[in-house]
Amino acid sequence: MTLAIFDLDNTLLGGDSDYLWGQYLVDQGIVDRTHYGAENERFYQEYVAGTMDIQEFLRFQLRPLTVHEPEQLRTWREDFLRRHIEPIVLPAAQTLLAEHRARGHTLLIITATNSFLTRPIADLLGVAHLLATEPQTHGGRYTGEVQGVPCYREGKVQRLQDWLRRHGADLQGSWFYSDSHNDLPLLEQVTNPVAVDPDPQLRRVAQEREWPVISLRAGAQVSAGNEPDPPMDR
Repeated sequence: MTLAIFDLDNTLLGGDSDYLWGQYLVDQGIVDRTHYGAENERFYQEYVAGTMDIQEFLRFQLRPLTVHEPEQLRTWREDFLRRHIEPIVLPAAQTLLAEHRARGHTLLIITATNSFLTRPIADLLGVAHLLATEPQTHGGRYTGEVQGVPCYREGKVQRLQDWLRRHGADLQGSWFYSDSHNDLPLLEQVTNPVAVDPDPQLRRVAQEREWPVISLRAGAQVSAGNEPDPPMDR
């Protein structure tokens, strides 16, 4: 089994589903515009800076799931996907997934965003395997707590290692595509790390280590550390 692993937000998607969900809740009047909107923006900027407290963020992010019926949440989610996610699925990302699929690789999305949001997005992209932060449920309702290890930074490595043990797999020949310096712990584990439309910190590391740097955004060009190499050895 050769794994092709993909971050989701700002990698396969031309935006951040977590942040957009928060904005959707604000726009629909489901949460308080002033407080929730400001906190959503604060956490996003802390994520970008690499200073986000994941436990504090998850308490904030998961609380709206606890105060509404699951059926209502699913209705909002369907509307959110149609309005905000389908338009930002990048065609070049779909092409990249198809190329790995055609080579017989096992596709896996790994994301800090919770599985309530990301499972249907993975389905939309045709990726069966998903590792995401798992919201805890009890009696069919969300509790606001996290089940297991949050899938963030070093937590992504731990969650992936657990997945590999369950599937009798390893990282030999593996790929990982990400836009964020927060994913450096996992990028350092794989055979083929690829920076996708990277933030400044990841771009700097990728250039220093001569990792491929590619773009999946419209009109962008592929480049790498020294000589340009395609992101896949075709």
